[in-house]
Amino acid sequence: MGKSFDEIWEQIHQEQGWGNYPSEEVIRFVARNFYKRDRAVTRLLDAGCGAGAVTWYLAREGFAAYGFDGSRTAVRRAEKRLRDEGLGALLMVGDATNLIYSDEFFDGVIDSAMINANTVENIKLILRECRRVLKKGGKLFSTGLFRVGMTGYGTGERLEEHTYREITEGALAHRGTVHFFNRPEILELWSEAGFEDILIDSVERTDQGGAVSISHFIVEAVKS
Repeated sequence: MGKSFDEIWEQIHQEQGWGNYPSEEVIRFVARNFYKRDRAVTRLLDAGCGAGAVTWYLAREGFAAYGFDGSRTAVRRAEKRLRDEGLGALLMVGDATNLIYSDEFFDGVIDSAMINANTVENIKLILRECRRVLKKGGKLFSTGLFRVGMTGYGTGERLEEHTYREITEGALAHRGTVHFFNRPEILELWSEAGFEDILIDSVERTDQGGAVSISHFIVEAVKS
């Protein structure tokens, strides 16, 4: 079994709440692509679900919601939240490089800052697995593909080009392994994995009165 999950996230989920609500980008993607479908039979996967922010949203909207994460603590929290609110989803502990789901099972796969927390080797494996479990015409959506040059880039331990561990400053400080992206690399990696119609957008903002810059790419791609 692959092992892309960074154990530091188990510690983070044990010590603090993390990610209770989905980002605007995720809601927009789901609304544009799936709201007009029969939601009860539309299978959507929250990849690296954490405490279940996206899974919770998908379940509330009536989709056939699935999620996995490497953190048992996070999955337990997500299950409790869903149970407390009378919502249903199929959650499991698992690794993104070796998904247990059948080929062509999902209509959409949503990655909220999971793919970025890996080396390039694992990113390639994850992208191939995401494509495998998508139906033809299904879409992979990724947000939180952090950008080369933002605050924290180049700090901590350098593992390879654009990949660092234990970043020392900015929004990603002490969040384990982080790979930073640029547009050409995204196009190369996603194309190599077999995705087409790759759309790349970006978000840039500052924090702490402008002291910290945060920028990331948003990618939507199709399995054809």
